[in-house]
Amino acid sequence: QVQLVESGGGSVQSGGSLRVSCAASGYTDSRYCLAWFRQAPGKEREWVATIDSNGLTAYADSVKGRFTVSQDNAKNTLYLQMNSLKPEDTGMYYCAAGPFLRMCPNYNYWGQGTQVTVSS
Repeated sequence: QVQLVESGGGSVQSGGSLRVSCAASGYTDSRYCLAWFRQAPGKEREWVATIDSNGLTAYADSVKGRFTVSQDNAKNTLYLQMNSLKPEDTGMYYCAAGPFLRMCPNYNYWGQGTQVTVSS
């Protein structure tokens, strides 16, 4: 059974940094996509960043140049390093996993989320 467990959220002032983590277990497909999504109160969930099994990354325009997605295969852990945080980055951050099919079309597994709050 696939499990994704996020950690590392918290509160930070505008301009600060945080790193959130996602510990993955039970995912056996060697060709995969791992992603971060976020959802602010009253808003729809939005995609933040993706890394695939080839190590290729992609970012939403709103976080490009400030956030970095990475993975530690030995630890089966996904990371999102967030720098220059803004109040609009506030939300629940979720990691997700799915198959790599020439691209990353969908995500079948989701974590429970970790809260990130950025104050001005």
